[in-house]
Order: sequence, then structure tokens, then C-alpha cells
Amino acid sequence: MTQLAIIIGYLLLLLGLGAAASKFSRGTSRDYLLASHSIGPVLLLMSLFGTTMTAFALVGSTGKSFQLGVGVYGLMASSSGIVHSLCFFLIGVKLWKLGQRHGYTTQVQFFRDRLGSHRFGYLLFPVLVGLVIPYLLIGVLGAGAVVNGVTRGTFAEAFANSGHGVPPWLGSLVICLVVLVYVFAGGMRGTAWANTFQTAVFMVLGVVTFVVIAREIGGGESFLESLRGATSRVLEAHPEKLVMKPPKLFFFSFLLIPLSAGMFPHLFQHWLTARSASTFKLPVIVHPLFILIVWVPCVMVGVWATSAMVGGQLVFDEPPKNVNTVLPILLGKVAGPVLSGLLSAGILAAVMSSLDSQFLCLGTMFTNDIVLCRRGGAAETDDRRVVRMARLFIVAIVGVTYLLSLGEPAGIFDLGLWCFAGFTGLVPLVLAALYWRRLTLPGAVASVLAMVVTWLTLFLWDMGGYPPDPKYKFLGMLPVATVLAVSTIALVAVSLVTRPPSDDILAKFFTQGSGEDETMSDAPGLPD
Repeated sequence: MTQLAIIIGYLLLLLGLGAAASKFSRGTSRDYLLASHSIGPVLLLMSLFGTTMTAFALVGSTGKSFQLGVGVYGLMASSSGIVHSLCFFLIGVKLWKLGQRHGYTTQVQFFRDRLGSHRFGYLLFPVLVGLVIPYLLIGVLGAGAVVNGVTRGTFAEAFANSGHGVPPWLGSLVICLVVLVYVFAGGMRGTAWANTFQTAVFMVLGVVTFVVIAREIGGGESFLESLRGATSRVLEAHPEKLVMKPPKLFFFSFLLIPLSAGMFPHLFQHWLTARSASTFKLPVIVHPLFILIVWVPCVMVGVWATSAMVGGQLVFDEPPKNVNTVLPILLGKVAGPVLSGLLSAGILAAVMSSLDSQFLCLGTMFTNDIVLCRRGGAAETDDRRVVRMARLFIVAIVGVTYLLSLGEPAGIFDLGLWCFAGFTGLVPLVLAALYWRRLTLPGAVASVLAMVVTWLTLFLWDMGGYPPDPKYKFLGMLPVATVLAVSTIALVAVSLVTRPPSDDILAKFFTQGSGEDETMSDAPGLPD
């Protein structure tokens, strides 16, 4: 019961933070959706990192390393730090500059302007929403798994089917409601504050979690001895977990997954909140270090869990049916009630710091890209109605996501790969829009349609749909490689055989003083 009380206290603290953020609201839709472009370097760094470090990184990577071994780090984290920073540098800075100049709030607004077509937004919007929902599922499933895992045995008579702990469906519901409340109250400012606080919480407590688990499993007098002890147990019982030599093509295709950050709608919105271009310096430089700090402990804990013993008994006599519960169950076994409650709150912090950004982003896209666009602009709709419509759409999306989570849950890591492949397939579009003058509207449409068709085909035939059957390989690689190749070829080929964009559009985005040169001159470099 102690763990549950700590988790409840943490959730109440977040609600208070959202209420405090609402006191600073300027009462405008722009402030609610973009925090009036007031976010500084530290807040931007913590918000971006908190948003990208989802349940996929914590709960998912631990469960997947339990299954596959230490190579999970090499497959994902080793490239994520570099690729994410490159996306911030090459895409984020330039989009921020264009957003400042032309008043963009969402990706769709940018692409409509760049391609000279309002109709393109009606194609891109449902595609982005369709890709974000699996991303939301990662967080919702992760939250439910964490709450259930850490509270197992709490209720002597109730919830027998859930190990006498809070059922995953109930834990997910409560987390969704809490996030909704502070997003409603504080908007983007509340989201940035909450993300900063929660990123600090899960990073600090993540390190504590790693140390506690290592000491309990390894049993050494010092921390280093504990590390060697925990690893030696794995070496004796499951040596295959410490060696992973994937085929080169398969490994290469995994390196493409982090490119998805270049088209995350919630990252786009966070980029636009920056105070200046120089605000990006700190995220670009420090983000890779933060990824290292989070991913290494998670992967190692998953590997150790395969042979972990507490009180002379294996923690996992057999692999759990739901690998999402590996981390919380392990915490419940090796940590005391108070510590396990605090550490579980840290994991939930990571989950919620991603959910809030995604919720707010979808509401922003709906109001700006669908409602206001059809009505001819914000001039015909007051700020209160804009915020109200954003909130209503957020509720609808959360409801759909939650209902999907009640079905047979997929492994969080597998679901992430399914989702990120689609976003990666859209990255050629944003790179071409920013750096290639020859991109045309038909080329953009062909690229999006090619991505959607290829993505659906591969994941229905090869992955088995939802929940995905982790066969992974197509032509010896993850399907993401094929999706990326097809969308790129379609974009380039169709653009080259269709009429070039107008001089007005090119002048707006590619001449001195209109985006290209000025943006790159202000791009972040090394600190002064």
C-alpha cells in the first residue's frame, strides 16, 4: 500500500504544477499552444528529452533486453543520441526560424505553405494522427504495466486476475486523466514545466534504480563488485544475453529508426516554443549524454533480470507473459516499499512527460489544421473557442487510445518499431521541403501515399498487424528501410517529372532573408 500512496502523492503534485502554470497564462490560444515562444535552453532540453524518452526507452528496452540481451542498446540507443541531435540541428532550428517568420504553429501549416496547397493538409493530418496513436499506446500501456507491477500483492482479496495489484486498465485510466488535467490547465507552459520536473525526476531516480538493483542482485560490497556479480550470474545462466551479433543489414535498418524524430509532431511544437535559435545549442550537445545515462541502465537491468535472485530464489522462474512488467516486478522484489514507490514514480514520470506533449500537439493540429483552416482563419474564432476545441479533440483521441489499450497489449518495444517506421518514412518529405528547391506538390503527395501503402502492407503481411508479431525482417532488414526507400524514390521521381514550384514559393523559403541562409547562420554550434 505504501507504493500506491507514493504514486498517488506524486500524481497530486503534478496536478498542483499544472494549476500553478495556469496562473501564468496570458489567456491567448498562442500562449496555451506555444507558451508565447518563451521557453529557454534548459526547459527546451528537458522538454525535448522528456518527450523522446517514453515508455519505449524505459519499460520497453528493459523488457526487450530481457528477451534479446545487451545488443538492444546497440540496435537503438547507440544511434539515437547522434541522430536526434542531428534532427534538432538540421530540422528543428530551420523550422523554428521559419515558424517565427511566418507564424507557424504546426507541421501541417508549414507544409501547406511550402507546397502552396491547403488540400495537402487534409492528407497529412490523418496520417500524422494515425501514427501518433500507436505512440500514445506505448505510454498508456507502459503506465498500466508499471502501476500493476509495483502494486502486486497490495490487495489481499481484490484484483486476483492482476496479481492482487492495480489492474493495468485502471492504472492507465488514472494516468491518462491526470495528464489531461494538467494539460488542460497549463497548456504548453504547464507541459514544459511538468516535462522538466519529470525529466529530472526519472533521471535521478533512474540512476538510483540502477544502483539499488545492481547491489541487490550482484551482492557485492562495492558498486563495482555488484556490477561484476550481477553480470557474472548472467554469464553463467544465460551467456547468450551478453552476446548479440545481428546481420549487418538488420543492424543498419535499426539505425534508421531514430530518424523518426524529424517528423514527430510533438517535437515540432516544442521546437517552436524556443526563445531563440541559440536556445537549441544545449539540447544538441547534451541530448546524446542524457540518452546514454537512461538507456544503459535500462538495458543492463533487463539483462540482469534473466538470472536475478532474491532470497535464494529466481525473480522470474519463467518469462512473464507481458515483458512490459519486467522492470516494475523487479523493483517490487528488490526494493523496499518506500523506495520502490519512489522509483515507480520516476518511471511514470518518463511515461507522462511524453504523453502530455502528444496530447497537446494533437489538439493544436486539429484546431489549426482542420477547424480554423476550414473557417478561414483564427480571426473568425475567438481564443476561448480555439482552446476549447483543442481540449475536446484531445479528449476524443485519449478515449480512442485508451479503448485500444484494453485489447490484447503488444510489447511496447515492438509497438514502438511499428510506429516509428511510419514517421521515418515521412522524413524525406521534411528534408526536401527545407533543402530541395525542386520539391513539388505531386511529389509530396506521392511520397506520403507511398509511405502509407508500403507501411500498411509490410506490417499487415510481415508483422501481422496489431499487435505486431515480431518477425521484423523484410529483405533481411526491418521494414523501416523499405518504407524509407519507397517514399524517397516516389518523392524524387514524381517531383522531377512535374512542374517546378512557383517563384513566389521559392523566394519565400530559399532566398536570402527568407529562411535558408539566415537560418543556417543562426544554427547552433559549440557554446560561446
